[in-house]
Amino acid sequence: MSERPTLPVGPCRRILFCTDFSRNAEFAFQFAVDAAQRRPGCELYLLHVVPETDAQFWKTYIYEVENVDNKAKQDIDRRIDEAYRPMLPAGLNLKVEFRVGRDWQEILNFADEKDIDLIVMGRQGKGSLQRALFGNVTEKVARKADCAVLIVPLSFEEKLERTVL
Repeated sequence: MSERPTLPVGPCRRILFCTDFSRNAEFAFQFAVDAAQRRPGCELYLLHVVPETDAQFWKTYIYEVENVDNKAKQDIDRRIDEAYRPMLPAGLNLKVEFRVGRDWQEILNFADEKDIDLIVMGRQGKGSLQRALFGNVTEKVARKADCAVLIVPLSFEEKLERTVL
């Protein structure tokens, strides 16, 4: 009988939260914060991936705006300041990154680069359109990641609301 490998102390030293700025992502962020808060010294990253097709659209058609990338980053930073930073408890640092490219590939590349231990992502509803837009990304990350992946369905928020009432 082979011995089961033991996890190193504090297996989640680096947590990656991925957002598309949806309601579900905001709900899933609470799980990422909770996981980081339970592990003193843990690094919490927030990653937003701008799909390459969207980025190309802006660069191609809004040529009169100077420094489109800087404007996009300012908009992303503003959304993070409004949606996520208020949910951070005192003492928990959030490292924000954004990338341009194919979403699931950029998430996996980032996770490899930063040696991420846990990826936290929201999952939209069960409809085929929703699955095609974000669920497909979640599915690919879950299947291909070399670390643990926590997928938080929006339906869980609704279940919690029913339980509290």
